[in-house]
Amino acid sequence: MDGGLRKLAAPSVVPGPSGVALRTRLKQLTAADEEVLRRVGAHLGALACRDLKARCCDGLGHDAKAWAVRKRELTPLSSARWAGSITKATHEQWALARRCALAHLQGLQAGVRMLRHRLALPVGSKGSKKAPGGYRSRREWHAKARRLRVLEDRLARERAAWEAGTVHVVRGGKRLARMRHQLPAAQITQAQWRERWEAARWFLQADGESGKRYGNETIRIAPDGEVSIRLPAPLAGLANAPHGRYVLTGRVRFAHRGPEWADRAAANRAVAYRIHHDPARTRWYVTASWQKPVTRTVPLAAVLADGVIGVDMNADHLAAWRLDVHGNPTGSPRRFCYDLTGTTQHRDAQLRHALTRLLHWGRTCGVRAIAVEDLDFTAERTREKHGGRKRFRRLIAGLPTGRLRARLTSMADQTGIAVVAVDPAYTSKWGAQHWQKPLTSKNRKITRHDAASIAIGRRAQGYPLRRRTTPPRTHRSDGCGPRIVQAGGDAPGREGPRRRVPGPRTRSVPPDAERTRATRTPTTVRGVCGEQEWVQDPLLLTD
Repeated sequence: MDGGLRKLAAPSVVPGPSGVALRTRLKQLTAADEEVLRRVGAHLGALACRDLKARCCDGLGHDAKAWAVRKRELTPLSSARWAGSITKATHEQWALARRCALAHLQGLQAGVRMLRHRLALPVGSKGSKKAPGGYRSRREWHAKARRLRVLEDRLARERAAWEAGTVHVVRGGKRLARMRHQLPAAQITQAQWRERWEAARWFLQADGESGKRYGNETIRIAPDGEVSIRLPAPLAGLANAPHGRYVLTGRVRFAHRGPEWADRAAANRAVAYRIHHDPARTRWYVTASWQKPVTRTVPLAAVLADGVIGVDMNADHLAAWRLDVHGNPTGSPRRFCYDLTGTTQHRDAQLRHALTRLLHWGRTCGVRAIAVEDLDFTAERTREKHGGRKRFRRLIAGLPTGRLRARLTSMADQTGIAVVAVDPAYTSKWGAQHWQKPLTSKNRKITRHDAASIAIGRRAQGYPLRRRTTPPRTHRSDGCGPRIVQAGGDAPGREGPRRRVPGPRTRSVPPDAERTRATRTPTTVRGVCGEQEWVQDPLLLTD
């Protein structure tokens, strides 16, 4: 693009989810059932900790042969399938820690690069929209120079660990491990922390296997809800069923997508299960998950055939507006609010509730596409770029960009609505410039976010964000095509006259019938029956 604007990416349809995960509660468990689950989880958790240590020691030199050796060592202490699940979970956890280390390394590099840029500028120099300026005082410059040395040392240490393949991972979570030293601030006792720590380190998950009974040989859940577990070899004496299995007393039922899970289990298709304990609520839960083929992406023109809903994501609400096939906003804007304060479960519930209302409105409108921005604030979240603007940095860090996109894609797949990702450049600025003032009236106040939702929807449809296109210079009439882009070239009657609407006109005054009748000269003979022909009066002759 000209004028120093960056090149915009083309809109694209987001592919659907590749997996399904359902969670429900394990109810009606006896004390014996809970004791068996605790012993199995603790035994397998100790094996998982040992295997994770071996995997971290291997580093980048790990290969398939080392993986087979680890699995062979765990098999006598559990079973072949339990050993396979443990080694696979260990490998995935190590890979996740490796990706997190790379993200941390990139964040340090961005911070060092920004500090060097700002320290090279004169003190008090102003910045631009694309890059910040120098520091405000000599004191701040000196403090940032010291921080640069700290980040450089930290960057060198992290780069060396990355090249050596060293990762830092804690089974049970780093946050829970650090909470042990801050029990008064966390408002929990040592016994409560110990219970949470042990429950987080348990291992009770098994991968599915197609062709086996009910899709899983280790943790088996029948379509009627019966749960049975294949016990490890050292705990085989606790079995209450043949072949070293333990059948739980309680039954499970998946309220969400239960028929789909039952059909899959009855067909002996692979289903992975995970059993976990919540010490705070003293409840047991089971999660069922399986892979599904990715939904075939529908062409962009097909999903936009019935219009689109443009959605602008903000810190406390979603601003949405429906657009027709020509890019015109129809109806009134909608706002779906949420509160992202509190616990993680509360924030996730608020986000799901807002997206549910958005999808229900989309189905009511009859559209098959929702346009959202493909936001990524990775480079904007560094504290070195915005300095003391803590409120702005907290606002950016609180935007649920990745979680909202993942939730919306998963939930929209069940409603038949496609998600279109567009480039987020200049949507708020150009939307407010071209759409906010024309759509504002005495009875309706349009915000900047509502105008941005129109810009997002029009960008998904391939239309420019301006309301009107300038006519050709050589021909100001419609000889070179339609003047505006709100109506497509194939729209019937776009150049014709306005349709005649019966009724009184608001901009014209009807003629006065009495005045017209009084000044008009009669041309018919009065008093003659209607059956006779009308006779015209003779003309008046004057001298």
